[in-house]
Amino acid sequence: MTNREREIKEIKARLERIESRLGFLFRRLMITEEDAPTGKASPAVLELAARGDKIAAIRAFVRETGASLKDAKNFIESLGIGIKS
Repeated sequence: MTNREREIKEIKARLERIESRLGFLFRRLMITEEDAPTGKASPAVLELAARGDKIAAIRAFVRETGASLKDAKNFIESLGIGIKS
């Protein structure tokens, strides 16, 4: 087996472990793939969320992604980092 083949095999094994853990988390959180957030937050949005500035994080996410307010709110809340209720 070449180094490249070994590397591909290791990557596939790692991906399987990640997918298994993700499946576990989905089951544990009782969500489906359709319920899972699909957007990507920029470092600026993540920083706002981490500081607990939920409204600014939502606004920034909407501005960056064009998401609806509802989707942005759901996404930011799904991050669960530093958000104060």
